[in-house]
Amino acid sequence: MSYVGPGFEPSPPRRSRRRPLAVALVALVPGALLGWVVFEAVGGTGTGSDGSAGAVGTTASASASGSPRASGPSSSGSGDGKASGSPKASPTPAASAPVVSGPLKGKVVVIDPGHNPGNFQHTAEINRKVDIGTNRKECDTTGTATNSGYKEAEFTLDVAHRMRTLLEAQGATVKLTQDGDRPFGPCVDERARIGNRAKADAVVSVHADGSAAGNRGFHVILPGSVHEGAADTRAIVAPSRALGERVAGNFVRATGSAPSNYIGGGTGLDTRTDLGGLNLSTVPKVFIECGNMRDSKDAALLTSGAWRQKAAQGISDGIVSFLRG
Repeated sequence: MSYVGPGFEPSPPRRSRRRPLAVALVALVPGALLGWVVFEAVGGTGTGSDGSAGAVGTTASASASGSPRASGPSSSGSGDGKASGSPKASPTPAASAPVVSGPLKGKVVVIDPGHNPGNFQHTAEINRKVDIGTNRKECDTTGTATNSGYKEAEFTLDVAHRMRTLLEAQGATVKLTQDGDRPFGPCVDERARIGNRAKADAVVSVHADGSAAGNRGFHVILPGSVHEGAADTRAIVAPSRALGERVAGNFVRATGSAPSNYIGGGTGLDTRTDLGGLNLSTVPKVFIECGNMRDSKDAALLTSGAWRQKAAQGISDGIVSFLRG
């Protein structure tokens, strides 16, 4: 722009040249603005607040991948999802929730947290007898507790939750027989049916024992061969043993615990035919007694959150090993 000071008049030729220029600029500005509006409406390239160029709509994919959100006019929205002034871009495929995959994708695991914290208030209901194939037994029991009052049912539910997180991260579909969402139970026959109906690839019932002080260690309970009444375990005996052996081995590795010194002859394995949860199962299933709540040394482990995480890891690793063959 030229400067016009006092006492000076612009020459006629310069005035005549500026008029066409001004007219041209006036004509060009609306066209440029119209082009920018159209450009923005169709989602053209924007510039971030740091001056870097980026395509409109990349914010969602950046957020989904863990990158910082874009800012400035090119962002499709602010952190609370409201529009920031520019048109909101259509969601990109990266903005969709990721599909969980892993080595256990397509596998179903049922975790059976032993007992129920509410069983203590429903003794009449849990004492009623149910058919377990070989005979009739109580619907359920209250379970045991440490000398300080930490209930087995609290322990089993906590470990089950930790296992669910670990197994879902491996791609498994995980179901619990109870999740503290019912006043008592379920009964042992219903626990078996839950695994059967789910067509589970593996079921593990989590427990802690209530033996005498000095009795220490864990053991895994396997189903024996039963073919009586409603019970027929013949098809699941072999795969259940394979599951139990994998669980026992990985439990030792993860927790450092020794096999039981009072059941199983040092193998950490025990076979039984008197448990309805095993007798009525038609899918591979085992129980694990993670330790003895009535022994002070075992109780110190069972009441430790860090140790329960190790227990969950060991059991889950055993399941993964079994399912992957």
